[in-house]
Amino acid sequence: MPLTQQKKKLVNHSAAALLALSSGAAGMAHAQQSSGAPASDGETASDVQKVVVTARRREETLQDVPVSVTAFSADQLSKQAVPDITALAVALPNTTLKASRATNSTLTAFIRGVGQADPLAGFEAGVGIYIDDIYLARPQAAVADIYDVERIEVLRGPQGTLYGRNTIGGAVKYVTRKLAPKTDVRLRGTIGNYRQTDGVVTASTPLSDTVRIGGTVARFKRDGFGKNLFTGADNYDKDSTALRLSAEFTPTPDLFIRIAADGTQDDSNPKNGHRLIVGRTSGAPILSNVYDTRANLTQAAGHDQEVTAHGVSAVVEYRLDDRFTLKSITASRKDKSWAPIDFDSLPVTDMHVPALYTNEQVSQEFNLTYTGERLQGVAGVYYIDAQAFNKFDTILAGAVPTSTFTSGDIGTKAWAVYADGSYSVTDALSLSLGGRYTVDERTASIYRQIFLGANGTPEMGNPGAIPFRIDTDLRSGLEREDKKFTPRVAVNYKLGADHNLYASYSEGFKGGGFDPRINIVGGRLPLAQARAGYKPETIETSELGLKSAFNGGRITTNAALFYSDYQDVQIPGSVAIDTNGDGRDDSFAGVTTNAGKAKIKGVELEAVANLTRDFMLAGMYSYIDAEYKEYIVAGVNVAGQRVFQNTPKNSANLRANYDIALPLMGRNGKVSLIASVSYKGATNQFETVSILDQESYKLYDASIVWTRSDGKIRAGIHGKNLGNERYKTAGYLFPTLGNEGTVTAFYGNPRTVSATVEYRF
Repeated sequence: MPLTQQKKKLVNHSAAALLALSSGAAGMAHAQQSSGAPASDGETASDVQKVVVTARRREETLQDVPVSVTAFSADQLSKQAVPDITALAVALPNTTLKASRATNSTLTAFIRGVGQADPLAGFEAGVGIYIDDIYLARPQAAVADIYDVERIEVLRGPQGTLYGRNTIGGAVKYVTRKLAPKTDVRLRGTIGNYRQTDGVVTASTPLSDTVRIGGTVARFKRDGFGKNLFTGADNYDKDSTALRLSAEFTPTPDLFIRIAADGTQDDSNPKNGHRLIVGRTSGAPILSNVYDTRANLTQAAGHDQEVTAHGVSAVVEYRLDDRFTLKSITASRKDKSWAPIDFDSLPVTDMHVPALYTNEQVSQEFNLTYTGERLQGVAGVYYIDAQAFNKFDTILAGAVPTSTFTSGDIGTKAWAVYADGSYSVTDALSLSLGGRYTVDERTASIYRQIFLGANGTPEMGNPGAIPFRIDTDLRSGLEREDKKFTPRVAVNYKLGADHNLYASYSEGFKGGGFDPRINIVGGRLPLAQARAGYKPETIETSELGLKSAFNGGRITTNAALFYSDYQDVQIPGSVAIDTNGDGRDDSFAGVTTNAGKAKIKGVELEAVANLTRDFMLAGMYSYIDAEYKEYIVAGVNVAGQRVFQNTPKNSANLRANYDIALPLMGRNGKVSLIASVSYKGATNQFETVSILDQESYKLYDASIVWTRSDGKIRAGIHGKNLGNERYKTAGYLFPTLGNEGTVTAFYGNPRTVSATVEYRF
């Protein structure tokens, strides 16, 4: 069969599959309606609230935008007591969002198999995190508690022609709430098991017809899920404070200015892992409680664990006329993390890594949006100047105890021009074209030195350490520049007023860089290879989707099929090495591989059914098949022995909301009964199969929430992980290092129960 006929046949089959998926979901919902309550309960199509998103930098309904995007409203987040963005992952197709190993606030994010799990300087995220269109260059402090938001949008697939910074896997967008035209005061308090006590106070007021100011103060505190049996401190505790201030100016009806500042501080205890193996030398047993630890490292260079982050931004939006709007987004951010990481989680000093991370960035974006009768689009320029620095000791026991100091200072300067437009050829058919040209410039300074003894190095607080050997000294001359044009093309066709079929092709790009843990002497890494760094990675994604509405919009389904050709995949990692040739591993070094080729394909289905005015049922199912085709190690293709990390093949979620009219406290209102069950398939933590991998599991959540009829008071009881499931989220795998060996795992939250009260003046 000719190639064109094969492609045409594939498209026809894919469209038919999407229609079957959508019809199946809708049919299930219709069947539930017809079997019980009346079909409408007096509700009309106009009563169904449409979800509005800004996925394409302009307001569109979720069902009209030809992009794979899921949105969570502020009301939805409130009713379900969602604490932070990691909790959203259970309801998102092909998405992993979690706190990185040994941290509460560093984010690991993967969408459709694309992401980045290493938080060190030198490695950029594969999934972009945006706060009001401001890109966060680093994952530290990115697991932010949710407050003061209007909605959260999650976009899947390469994002480059619509956003300031190119992100190869997808984007998570926080959209904060604009200040109200009248004085607005909101209080939220939460108490829960593990002595959880949270409080959020938000207030805003107009100073005049053109000036409004507001701010939020939030405090989140909780005891640990376990104990440090050596120090007596809590393990997996929480102690964080957040602040946000903003001022908005509208000197004319066409000009809007927002100045905002925010800051967070996390003073939680060090988060230590659960050993999965018996101590190799001491025979230390495996603890029965996965949240307990016996770690003895409590400080990094004399500092308790602490994460601070703050930023300022200015957004200026000027409507030139009814068609053109010009926008400027200026931002500056900084963060610092003192991180005492006890890899071995034992009372002895076997494998310790006290570390310091600091990051800063300045970014500027200008964009121009156009909204015409048939043509809509956006064009812009973007620039970011970011500096990521880390230094840490690797303290190892052994025949000859050593302390290895490593520092990496990685600079990024990137600029880009982008444009994306959509033209309505007819009332039913529209075509979208976009393109982006990106230049990424990287500079690096990397240094690694070994000292004798297990007491640390001078740079991390031990001035008496005895120098042994310099393994890497590349404090100058590390530079690289990567350039790439990435296009996007999409066509969508309205099969009717309620069915939007779209097909798209997009390319993504992430520049190359330098691994700050490279070891030239002990690791025997060629100097030329170290100076070259690792290459950019690219992805080409084709997608076919169908967004449908039934019964006047009361039932919606979104289905998508996608296929990605992923090349030169950046895979950073640390491996144990033998630096002196005695046959025993005595250190570790960074090894970043550009896996040559990978193929990713999958299906995603989301459905929401307002079965009656009071009963809503929603569901999600996703499947992904991600496979390496070329993965060269020492000249050998080991693709058949490698797997995709943080990418479970199957994920599903089913949630229900039933509202009951019920007066309380002398006022009318409604009680919402909310329940959900989530399924995650087996998940690999690294590119090789290991004991750290997590088998499939289910999570059960439930809430009972009363909301007063005027919306000013809400009270709820919320249960998370009611089955008390123990599931691994991350870990360290160095079984041959030290005297005891390190195989430690980190786990998701156990069963938690909380009560929340919200009051709005």
